[in-house]
Amino acid sequence: MVAGGQVVDVPPPDGRLRSRVPVPPPRSFLRTAGEGLRETLFPDDPFRAVAREPAGRRRALAVLRYVFPCLEWLPSYSSADLRSDLVSGLTVASLAVPQGISYARLAGLDPVVGLCEYIPDHSSFVPSLVYTVLGSSRDVAVGTMSVGSLLFASMLGPAASPATDPALYARLAFTATFFAGVFQAGLGVLRLGFLVDFLSHAAVVGFMGGAATVVCLQQLRGFLGLHHFTHATDIPAVLGSVFSQSGQWQWQPFVLGCCLFLFLQITRYISKRRSKLFWVSAAAPLVSVILSTVLVYLIKGEKHGIQTIGSVKQGINPPSFKSLLFSSPHTWLAAKTGIITGIISLAEGSAVARSFAMAKNYHVDGNKEMIAFGAMNMAGSCTSCYLTAGPFSRSTVNRDAGCRSPASNAVMALAVLATLLFLTPLFRHTPQVALSAIIASAMLGVVDLRAAARLARVDRVDLCVCLGTFLGVVLGSIDVGLAVAVAVLVLRVLLSVARPRTTALGKIPGTAAYRRVDQYAMAEPTPGVLVLRVDAPICFANASYLRERIARWITDEEDRVVGSGAGAAAAAPLRCVVLDMGAMASIDSCGTKMVEDLKRSLNKRGLQIALANPGSEIMRKLDKSKVLQLIGDEWVFLTVAEACDYAQSNCKVGTASPGAAAAASPDEMV
Repeated sequence: MVAGGQVVDVPPPDGRLRSRVPVPPPRSFLRTAGEGLRETLFPDDPFRAVAREPAGRRRALAVLRYVFPCLEWLPSYSSADLRSDLVSGLTVASLAVPQGISYARLAGLDPVVGLCEYIPDHSSFVPSLVYTVLGSSRDVAVGTMSVGSLLFASMLGPAASPATDPALYARLAFTATFFAGVFQAGLGVLRLGFLVDFLSHAAVVGFMGGAATVVCLQQLRGFLGLHHFTHATDIPAVLGSVFSQSGQWQWQPFVLGCCLFLFLQITRYISKRRSKLFWVSAAAPLVSVILSTVLVYLIKGEKHGIQTIGSVKQGINPPSFKSLLFSSPHTWLAAKTGIITGIISLAEGSAVARSFAMAKNYHVDGNKEMIAFGAMNMAGSCTSCYLTAGPFSRSTVNRDAGCRSPASNAVMALAVLATLLFLTPLFRHTPQVALSAIIASAMLGVVDLRAAARLARVDRVDLCVCLGTFLGVVLGSIDVGLAVAVAVLVLRVLLSVARPRTTALGKIPGTAAYRRVDQYAMAEPTPGVLVLRVDAPICFANASYLRERIARWITDEEDRVVGSGAGAAAAAPLRCVVLDMGAMASIDSCGTKMVEDLKRSLNKRGLQIALANPGSEIMRKLDKSKVLQLIGDEWVFLTVAEACDYAQSNCKVGTASPGAAAAASPDEMV
C-alpha cells in the first residue's frame, strides 16, 4: 500500500514483493501555482546573486548591479579593455555612418524628400549610450535594421507619404518606435521573453530571407536612377514599378552602383577568407561612400543622371517627445507597427546576443536585453531616432574587432556624434546609388541559404515553415509573411498537442529495457501484453484522440493474434495493456476521465490495464479522481519490466483483476 507518501511493499497474489509508486502528499493550490509561476517567469533564478548578499548596503548594491549591468564590469575595467573597445567602437562607427543613412532612406526618413531636420544616423547615437548602461551583452553593437526599416516604410507609408507629408511620416515613425520600446520593455519587466521564442528559427530564416530579397529589389530604384517608386513590398509590384519606367532608366548610376557593389562583395569575401582582415569589409561601406562622393563631385554627377542625397542638417536635433502622436487617427497604426517591428528586432537581437555569449562562454539575461532594447527605443523616440536593435552585421564586426564590454557602443556613439557635429555637410554629394549598393550588399548576408539547406536535411516541416514565410513576404507583403509564420507555427504547436505520438514498445533481449519496436528491430513484443507509450501530457485537447488511438492499437494487436493462426507459432492472446507514463509530464481532469473510460472499456473486453512509471502529479490527480482506486494499487508499477512480468503471471484471458472487478459495475464486466 501507499501510506503518507512513502513506498510500502505490498504482497501481491503471487506472494512476491514488488516496489510501489507512492502517491505524493497533498499540496496547497497556492504553493503549486506559485512554483509553476516561478518556473515560468524565473527559470534562470535571476535574483540569486541578490539573495546571497546580507541585508543592507551590500544587498542594495547587488540590486543596483542587477538593474544596471554596467556596474558589474565598470569596477574591473582596465586600460587594456579601453584600448580594445576604442578600436572596435571606431571600426563599427565607420560602418554605422553610411549604413545608418542608407537604412534611414529605406525607412522613408530621407533628407532628399525634405527631412533635413531629422538626421537619420541619430539612431546610432542616443540608443548606443542607453545600451552601454543597460545592456548585458559584450558583443552587441546597437544600430538600425534593414528589415525594421522596410517594415516602417511598408506599414506607415500608406498613412503618410514621406514625399508629400514628411513631417507626419516622421512623427508616426517616432511614435511607432516609442510603442516598440514600451512593448519590448514590458516583456522584459514581466519576464515574458519566452513568448519571442515562439517565432521559431525556421520562421525567422524565411522571414529575413524574404525581406532581404524585397529590399534588394527595391534598390533597383537607386541603381536605375528612378525618381518615383512603389511603396509595395511584393515582388510583382516592385518589378512592375521598375519595368513601367523603363524609359527613365539611367545607365550612369547603374554602372557606378555595380562597381560599388562588386567592391563591397570582394571586401566581404576577403574578410571571410582571412578573419584577421575583418576591418576590410567593415571599412568598405565608408570607403565606397567617400570614393563615390569624390567622383560625383569631380564629374558633376547630378548633370549625368546620378542623384545625390542632398544637404543633411549639421548638429544635434532637438527632442522629439512632443512629436509623439497619442490621440491621432493613426495612433493604432503606429502601435501595430511598433509591436510587429519590436518582435522582429527582439528576435534578431536576442539571437545575436545569445549566440555570441555562448561562443565566448558568458551569460546573457534575455529579459535584461529586452529591457535594454525597450529603454533605448523609448529614449530614441524622444530624441529623433527610429527603431534600433542589435543587428547581426554590426555585432559581428564589433566582436571581430575585439570588443570587451558594452563600452564599445559608447565609443561608436561619440564617433557618430562627431560626424553629426562636423562632417554631415560632406555627404551633400554622396550618390544615392552608393547607399543602394551598401544596402544590397548587406542584404546578401541576411539570406541564409546554409540554414535553409540544413532545415531541408533535418526537418522538412521546418523547411515548409521557412518556405511559407518566405513566399508570404515576397509574393504578399511583410504583414502577410509574418501572419503566415505565426499561423503555421501555432498550427504546428496545436497539432503536436492535439495529436501526440503513441508508440508500441518491445523488450530488448538480455535486458529489462523496453524500446520502440519501430526503431529497434531487435525489440520483442511481450506475449499477452501490449505496451504503449504516450509521448505527451494528456489534456482536454487530446483526450478523445488518445482514447480512440489506444483502442485502435488494441484492435490491431488482437487482429495480429488472430492472424497468427493456431499451433506452436500462434501468438499469445492479449491479456493486459501497459501504459508507459514516463514521458507524460502532466494530466488534467479530462485526462483522468480518459484513463477511467479506458479502464471501463478494457473491462468490457476482458483486458487489464497497468500503469508504469507515472509522475508525482499524475499519481496525485489519479488518486484524487478515484481512478487509481478503480485501476487498483497493485497495477501501478515503477518500470515497464515489472508491469509486464506481473501481468504475465497474474492475468488470465477474458478476465480483469479482482481489484478491478470490485471497482467496476457488473454491467461493465465481460
